[in-house]
Amino acid sequence: MKVELNLHKATQKYNVYIDELDEIKLNGKVGIITNPKVAGLWLGWLLERLKCDEYFIITVADGEEYKNMASVEQILEQLFVSKFDRSSMLIALGGGVISDMTGFVASIYERGINFINIPTTLLAQVDASVGGKTGVNNKFGKNLIGSFYQPVAVYCESRFLKTLPEREFAAGLAEAVKMAVMFDSSMLDMLENFNLKDEGALAKIIYNAVWLKADVVQQDEHEKGLRAVLNYGHTFAHVIENETNYKQFLHGEAVAIGMNMANALAASLGLMSEQEKLRIKRLLEKFSLPTTYKIADENSFYEAFFMDKKSENKKIKFILPKGIGAHEIRSDIKKEQVIEILREFR
Repeated sequence: MKVELNLHKATQKYNVYIDELDEIKLNGKVGIITNPKVAGLWLGWLLERLKCDEYFIITVADGEEYKNMASVEQILEQLFVSKFDRSSMLIALGGGVISDMTGFVASIYERGINFINIPTTLLAQVDASVGGKTGVNNKFGKNLIGSFYQPVAVYCESRFLKTLPEREFAAGLAEAVKMAVMFDSSMLDMLENFNLKDEGALAKIIYNAVWLKADVVQQDEHEKGLRAVLNYGHTFAHVIENETNYKQFLHGEAVAIGMNMANALAASLGLMSEQEKLRIKRLLEKFSLPTTYKIADENSFYEAFFMDKKSENKKIKFILPKGIGAHEIRSDIKKEQVIEILREFR
């Protein structure tokens, strides 16, 4: 299966392949960026399928806390030492952290070289590896340093998910739930009846999520409007991740909590029913995802929203569900209304 992204404004096309990685033929030098855990599991498998002139393995530490400029500098230094040029290729072999950092490095090395995404986590397959968002975190927040830079191809292999810890797998399902709530109520039905052991069902969920995201990215590559909807749950989640130094929750877990917070706000505004809110909460809990977080100071939490990339002109842009399968972007919600919801999570 494959999904084609046709970015009209960028005059660029690329495919997202699902379970079709048999061989990759490349010219010139290839840099494979990965982490020790993934390398131990899947690097040998990839090398058996990679045909190229010369390759280099670049490993960075595993974890969201290492998604920073120090790791970027480490990768860049190895590329310079190995004399990569503009005809060289990077391959991201790993989860969302590896995908984001590899894409960012590719976008700035000698003003841009090509890269391929080979995501090894469900979260990266359904979200992070597709669409060209790249970047790193800093002390002010998540992904505040980065660029829009598209890969030349993405290969999603469901075989990678067999070695994925249950917690990581569930974190990826959170992003699939996000897509369903925002765009496709029938996909939510599918997730509610999802059998974790059914490989065919899993491939279909990956395909549906990628197709939905591709459709959005083709319409709004640089997040001027519709693409912002993909950040449902993320405005809250990014504050949670920053407050916990990216160590307590996986990204998908923070997004699950963030969606529950966004749903509470949406219900208070009459955008969704209490029954719909509870339905999503139960689905997240079915996948053993967290839905609660103890906010220490709601005013401090609120002020942190302004570091979010979606805030504009001193207004916070909230992405909220409008029932299930639809969405609404709001920048007119009063602080008192938001604080009231945040108090529910103290």
